[in-house]
Amino acid sequence: MKILVACEESQRVTIECRKLGHEAYSCDIEKCSGNYPEWHLQQDVIPLLKEQWDMIIAFPPCTHLSCAGANWFKEKVADGRQQQGIDFFMAIANADCQKIAIENPQGVMSTVWRKPDQTINPYQFGDPFQKRTCLWLKGLPKLRMTKRVSKGEMHIFSNGKKVPLWFYKTAHNWKGSKAKSKTFPGIAKAMAEQWTNLSEFDELLSEMSLI
Repeated sequence: MKILVACEESQRVTIECRKLGHEAYSCDIEKCSGNYPEWHLQQDVIPLLKEQWDMIIAFPPCTHLSCAGANWFKEKVADGRQQQGIDFFMAIANADCQKIAIENPQGVMSTVWRKPDQTINPYQFGDPFQKRTCLWLKGLPKLRMTKRVSKGEMHIFSNGKKVPLWFYKTAHNWKGSKAKSKTFPGIAKAMAEQWTNLSEFDELLSEMSLI
């Protein structure tokens, strides 16, 4: 398969797809940190959406879309930043490709477009962390849980509010912000293995189209 992994500088999904023999390319405006620059397209992804791909897996920026930044929504709506984020997300969703997966945290896309097809957490795929992640899918099945493990430790604030400890430790520094955006290894592996081996799923879709 020829696969575009959009907005991915970590190359975690790209590498897992390459392990399975697929022609996968990461794309991001930043240099890749996955150590395979020969597989990385450092550019705006929008022009690439016009090319022919067997599958697109995308991780568009959530800075102006995620509910985590709801306190700034009014300002971002007023100055157009949120609309820019929505337009970028939808450009990927509307790409001429039969298999598309878009990952983002819970945010405005659930209301301005549609609810996600699936919500997952890293601890369902072998990584002991909580990070609620939404998936919007086209021509792809929901991910099957591979290995359920501990949800990980929590940080408890003085008011009793709890957040995942890993998130708290990385919340207030630039490097931490980049780390939070990287796809967890277990999820990356599941995406590659399950979405590039779809013979039964494709057969079912073909049968449904004949009904």
